[in-house]
Amino acid sequence: MQGIDSVSAIAEVAAAPTGNKLDASLGLWTLTLLGVGATVGTGIFFVMAEAVPKAGPAVIVAFILAAITAGLTALCYAELASSVPASGSSYSYARVAFGDFVAFVVAACLLLEYALAASATAIGWSGYLNNFLDNAFGWSIPEALRSPMLVAGKAGLEVHFDHFNLPPVILVVLCAILLLRGTRESALVNAGMVLLKLLVLVFFAVIAWGGFRSENFTPFFNSSGMTGVTAAAGTVFFSFIGLDTVATAAAETRNPKRTVPLGILLGLLIVTIVYMLVAVTALGAQPAAKFDGQEAGLAEILKTVTGQAWPAVVLSAGAVISVFSVTLVTIYGQTRILYALSIDRLLPPLFQRLGRRAAVPGANTVIVSMVVAIVAGLVDSGYLWDMVSLGTLVAFIVVSMAVPVMRQRAMRSGDIAAASFRVPFGPYLVPALSVLACLYIIKDLSPVTFKVFAVWMVVAVGAFLAYRRLANRGETG
Repeated sequence: MQGIDSVSAIAEVAAAPTGNKLDASLGLWTLTLLGVGATVGTGIFFVMAEAVPKAGPAVIVAFILAAITAGLTALCYAELASSVPASGSSYSYARVAFGDFVAFVVAACLLLEYALAASATAIGWSGYLNNFLDNAFGWSIPEALRSPMLVAGKAGLEVHFDHFNLPPVILVVLCAILLLRGTRESALVNAGMVLLKLLVLVFFAVIAWGGFRSENFTPFFNSSGMTGVTAAAGTVFFSFIGLDTVATAAAETRNPKRTVPLGILLGLLIVTIVYMLVAVTALGAQPAAKFDGQEAGLAEILKTVTGQAWPAVVLSAGAVISVFSVTLVTIYGQTRILYALSIDRLLPPLFQRLGRRAAVPGANTVIVSMVVAIVAGLVDSGYLWDMVSLGTLVAFIVVSMAVPVMRQRAMRSGDIAAASFRVPFGPYLVPALSVLACLYIIKDLSPVTFKVFAVWMVVAVGAFLAYRRLANRGETG
């Protein structure tokens, strides 16, 4: 049994047990769209209603700040992904660089990052589905069947026992069915939905430009100033989860040492361009004050700008189809993290067991989907956005810190395989800037977020220590 701070070799981390290997079927195009599919949509289709009230029109600066931070981290991810072709992403990199304890803490952050992100996006999908049904057929889903039991009200937590958000549960079930069919099939469907999503967002930008008013950007900062901007950046940052998702697919990618770094960087470029295009046109077409609490905001903007329902119908229909891909890919990423944990014997073998027909972790996928569906059906998304961002930011910090550590190990022992991509300007500057940028965003997240995160970390550390104790007893007994 390794010690609590033991460090693993790359060959050990990247290898899967004989006969239990995932199918390496993804190329650069499908991998890039996997990352875009996990990213574009969350920050634009519905999180604007959470972020704009915090920053006002300066939410554009928040998106830029988040993109710069994600870009710095993307370079670190690219180097690590080119040398550690494992499905565990941040968890696997932490295990190689810092050992099992830090890796387990990162895995706990990834559980927040993926499971809650999947639930949050499924909840947002529900709003666009209802908007589409209302504009297209004049029928709305009953309030009791499209609102959660646990709601973040003005006075705090409100409990409505007669409410259950059914549409997100249906979405998660559909995602699970597709994922169980196989990675290649899921990736091809995702690629189609991502292309549709990009077309819909370009359609929005073109139509919304007709209602552009420069006065909507005055005043540019609200009363919170830069504090509001960094708080908004923290809220939207989880939408850059696609970087990590690309890395989780390394074990299912052809030539991962080259393909994964390129997929990460290309995905980030596409995402940043689309985000800025839509954010600027949306804020130009609607005063910032109207975003607060707005459901299916982009569809409502088009309806207001044109005075007609059909653009809103097109936008909502596109969102209903394309946001499916966000939930699909985030559930996929979560299952691959748990698969890696199981391979490392930190979870039961059930999570690594592959199906006979398709080389996918079947029981793992079903369990993750059940948890995501329960959270999406019962919990208000307002409780989820910042938790996802904090989990993502902590994982990004660890990834950035791993770059110089692994470079030093490479020079001392040659244990680390030669990376096909290297962070520019040496192993310290970019990783340090990435860590500082992440900390800058973290500092303005809500106090409640930090409290919940602290409790989660205590639970994770306790679980790890209990596991180590039981494992050591088993070996000595």
